[in-house]
Amino acid sequence: MPDHANRPNESPPAGGVTSGSKNSEGAAGSADTGASLPREASEIAAGYAFAGPALELGALLWDGRCHADAQIRVPLPMLNRHGLVAGATGTGKTKTLQLIAEQLATRGVPVFLADIKGDISGISAPGEAGDRVAERARDVGQEWRATGFPSEFYALGGIGTGIPVRATVTSFGPVLLSKVLQLNRTQEQSLALIFHYADQKGLELVDLKDLRAVVTFLTSDEGKPELKGIGGLSSATAGVILRALTAFEAQGMADFFGEPEFDTGEFLRLAPDGRGLVSVLELADVQNKPHLFSTFLMWLLADLYNDLPEVGDVEKPKLVFFFDEAHLLFNGASKAFLEAVTQTVRLIRSKGVGVFFVTQTPKDVPADVLGQLGNRVQHALRAFTPDDQKALKATVRTFPDSAYDLEEVLTGLGTGEAVITVLSEKGAPTPVAATRLRAPESLMAPVEAEALARAVRSSPLYERYADAVDRESAYEKLTARQASPGSAPQGSGPGSGPGAKSGSKSGSGSVVEQVMESGMFKSLLRSMGTQIGREISRSVFGTARRRR
Repeated sequence: MPDHANRPNESPPAGGVTSGSKNSEGAAGSADTGASLPREASEIAAGYAFAGPALELGALLWDGRCHADAQIRVPLPMLNRHGLVAGATGTGKTKTLQLIAEQLATRGVPVFLADIKGDISGISAPGEAGDRVAERARDVGQEWRATGFPSEFYALGGIGTGIPVRATVTSFGPVLLSKVLQLNRTQEQSLALIFHYADQKGLELVDLKDLRAVVTFLTSDEGKPELKGIGGLSSATAGVILRALTAFEAQGMADFFGEPEFDTGEFLRLAPDGRGLVSVLELADVQNKPHLFSTFLMWLLADLYNDLPEVGDVEKPKLVFFFDEAHLLFNGASKAFLEAVTQTVRLIRSKGVGVFFVTQTPKDVPADVLGQLGNRVQHALRAFTPDDQKALKATVRTFPDSAYDLEEVLTGLGTGEAVITVLSEKGAPTPVAATRLRAPESLMAPVEAEALARAVRSSPLYERYADAVDRESAYEKLTARQASPGSAPQGSGPGSGPGAKSGSKSGSGSVVEQVMESGMFKSLLRSMGTQIGREISRSVFGTARRRR
């Protein structure tokens, strides 16, 4: 493990404003474990005195003092009501995610974390004691104990250290792929028609060369009649899509698409000791591809939404999914895409999944999505420029009425402090509480590269997903068709025309054997469409729906 000190959420420097009421200027943040609470602080603390299981977030800040006897908590059943963790860079958002993830895992709730900067892997290792950890624990009334948590590490397409996470182009769907390719609305609609054609003809889109082969065929002299048959798609638009695909592949993006496709159900597992597994998706090696990783995160969430059954309100979530750098998902998004995100977030709660968006300011998240986030952890904001001041005022307006002067508090919070409001056990918002957060008990730094690599290779999932598989799909079928120009794509079901598996028997063996050997049959086992053999059923994002 690294030999440097474990770094907790740090206290603010002496003289800094840590909290302020409307009748107080605030003072340096000091601990107060013995004095009785002022009336306003007592009323706030009473709003967090839940009877059922809850996560311990920290202790109340009031008039510049940290009151360890006033604990700020969030009810465990309310974690599937979604949330927002926001704040300027360096204010402690990552440590807040770590703190919440640890407590969820302890209570048997699996967690998904996107590790953009490569500094969350330490959650798998015990933390390191030190003066700052001891001081923080004393301030907030925490019995701190160094603890590591069961973790799995993933990487998009195997780029970087981690179990490869891949998606087939078919399951990714045209809406999400359009955002990755940065297509406009007309081109997105055209891409959807291309997917529709491939679905009907049994042309499986496993990787990008499959999609490129279908688009190339449709723009060829031989394929143009097929293009006219599906309507609304011009050769010029198809050419734009083809060029976008070629440029995308030239940037080294092809590895993210293919098989074996990752089963998002892996995120729902528990460790042998009953704790929830923490799934960490390492994104440091692709952080310069924001459209890619943010859209891939949305695919993971959409895939869970498609496949999980309805469970309604539950005693604890099936999974809590932290969506880091959330603004990247919404930047430049079409209206249709935003509507799909909103619908997914709204409905996935009833499937037992909570989603926390992590970003710098609430204004990074569209109002329709923000309105569905019941739990708020707002770290410090800066107000150095007119735009900063505007964002600060907008953030204050998103909170319920408060006894604090929130503009003053939000600009004076120290690292590891936040303004919090959550949903109570009855689903009502709790009073706004300035809070000094607890210190995570796991390592607040990355684990060593060798330790991370060992953890990945020893995972039972590594052998299942490590090596890419390139089986017969649209590219091979269309290539075979060019070698045998007498046939044409058919829509009569699996095993016909170029939808037939290469090398399958003709005129020998049972029909059942031929069908079961076909690649299309295997694809259909993953689909939920009622038009078996003709078209894959697609969800709100145009993603293929799969049975598990």
